[in-house]
Amino acid sequence: MKLKLLFVFLSFSLFVNGQNKAIDSLSWQLTHTKSDIVKAKTLNNLASEYLSTNPKQVLQYATKALQLAKSIGFKVEEGNAYHLLGNANVLLGNYTQALDYFSKSQTIFENELPIGSEENINEIKNGLARAYGSIGYVFMEQSNYDKALQFNFKSLKIFEETNNLKKLARVYNNIGVIYKSQNELFKALVYYEKCLDIQEKLKDENIGTTTSNIGLIYLLKKNYPKAVARFNEAKVYFDKYPNPQGLAQLYYNNSLYYSEINQFAKAIEFTDKALAIFTKTENKFGIANSYANLGEIYLKQKKYDSALEYTNKALVLSRELNTLDKVQVFEKTLSDIYEKQNNISEAYKHYKLYSVAKDSVTNAQTIKNSIRAEMNFDFDRKQMIQKEEQIKKDLVYNEQKKYNQIKVFLSILLSLLLSGIAFLMYNRVQLKKTLTLEKELAVYEQKALHLQMNPHFVFNCLGSISSFIVKNSTDAAIKYLAKFSKLMRLTLEYSKESLIPIDKEIESLENYLELEQLRFNNSFQFKINKCKEIEDDVALPPLLLQPFVENAIIHGMNPNTRTGLITLDFFLENESLVCVVTDNGIGINKSKEMKKNLVSMHKSMALDITKKRLEMMEETTSKKSKVTIEEIQENGKVLGTRVTLVLPLQYLSTI
Repeated sequence: MKLKLLFVFLSFSLFVNGQNKAIDSLSWQLTHTKSDIVKAKTLNNLASEYLSTNPKQVLQYATKALQLAKSIGFKVEEGNAYHLLGNANVLLGNYTQALDYFSKSQTIFENELPIGSEENINEIKNGLARAYGSIGYVFMEQSNYDKALQFNFKSLKIFEETNNLKKLARVYNNIGVIYKSQNELFKALVYYEKCLDIQEKLKDENIGTTTSNIGLIYLLKKNYPKAVARFNEAKVYFDKYPNPQGLAQLYYNNSLYYSEINQFAKAIEFTDKALAIFTKTENKFGIANSYANLGEIYLKQKKYDSALEYTNKALVLSRELNTLDKVQVFEKTLSDIYEKQNNISEAYKHYKLYSVAKDSVTNAQTIKNSIRAEMNFDFDRKQMIQKEEQIKKDLVYNEQKKYNQIKVFLSILLSLLLSGIAFLMYNRVQLKKTLTLEKELAVYEQKALHLQMNPHFVFNCLGSISSFIVKNSTDAAIKYLAKFSKLMRLTLEYSKESLIPIDKEIESLENYLELEQLRFNNSFQFKINKCKEIEDDVALPPLLLQPFVENAIIHGMNPNTRTGLITLDFFLENESLVCVVTDNGIGINKSKEMKKNLVSMHKSMALDITKKRLEMMEETTSKKSKVTIEEIQENGKVLGTRVTLVLPLQYLSTI
């Protein structure tokens, strides 16, 4: 139910008060205009007016708008019509068909983007952002959260570019919902708060719902003071901007809080308030959840008769709504209650019903997974075909353009033939240079991989495992071997990519540091800090920091007599990504004295390869990058070493 409401946020138009009056006005305009352009827009506007009430009417008007827009070559309204057809199919539960329509809308707006005029460029961009957001919603409904996030981030970037704050807030909210569905509560909180910041500026009437959602996140994190504070703020907003469904959900959230802290009278009071609103608005999902909550509260108090009464009510509604997962839960609860009452026959009866419901849920999930896999395959195939067709069109267009230019050039300026030849030679040199750089990049990345996982390191790791086994520390050896295998797998996987997400690089570094902690008997600790301003799609080259971390351990921590500490910090500065590796070891100079004849070549290779990779990054991004290594001193005393890498701010390529 919540996801349906979120989807309406990204639909072509929102339901507004006075819908009948708006429909009458649009119908009059449709019958009295002679302009096909106005008719196409009016048909789409009529379709959007029915989104909240009659999806079949949406199909009817959007289909007419699509046919008219195609006949007159009105691409923007053609894209809008496809988007409305997708909306209608979502409301009817036809997700495969909806995804097909959204994909067509996406293709139209992507094709129009390079040729859009100043007058309609923002309209095209917003249409493309809506298409991305709607595709993300369908994937969210199918529990394909990776793709849902991918398309929501695409939508987010465009709305940021067009400064469409209202849509930005809604996309932030949707991303928060996706992260909450994955139980990534911290990330969900970040995006809910971004949504709230914009809503406060716009005085958006949905601010109460967002505030309530933030309170629920704090409740799930067991931060009760902040949860209560947010719930109280939400109540103030709902008093200012009435929203019965939002208020009912707020009451329900309050009941969960009081149930958590065992104030059952308060919990029942707020559940009853929520139930009253859900009943008045005929929200059967809310009614069923309220009954179930009352059953849980009475069960906590060991008031089994009341618990049975409300759980049975919730079960009846869940069967009526065909929510099999809820039926499964409630049958198991009833079985447990009867068992506590020593009513073995009823407990056994409901346990059998629970088993049947469980099998039904499993079968339904299997069918859903099958449909989702088929839908994803079909979508990816269509996306690939569309891209190939677009590439062909671009090639034909470019070739035709080149041909015309050559004709004009030869017919008018034959004397510039030599300049043309020089230009072609220059292009060839540039292409050769580019290919050389790419080849050189691949070579150095491979060298970096070898540097990371050199035979000496592998030998040490295997030696440590052997030592653990000899000392009968089987569990420790297994743990060490598992971490070592995971690190090897991650390193080999990421080394193939030119850029990886920053979270993946952090994960690899965590695995490596944990492995080295085991190897050196926890002689050092480590911390990894990433500032909240860094977005999830910020990326950096793989295996760039590991040589410096390894250097800090081997040359800084290993000879150190005190407990070691390695700190990795990631933050943004002047549109650059700054990565800092700090240790409290013996310092650069002393390390050079101790290891001068043993590891200078290893250290030099790491530094040379990294500098070369940074140079290639500068050439491809046209932005500065650098690495500095310095010894930390205070009052003449060496406190450790700091390595600072300043990298161009890069993002994962959009699909």
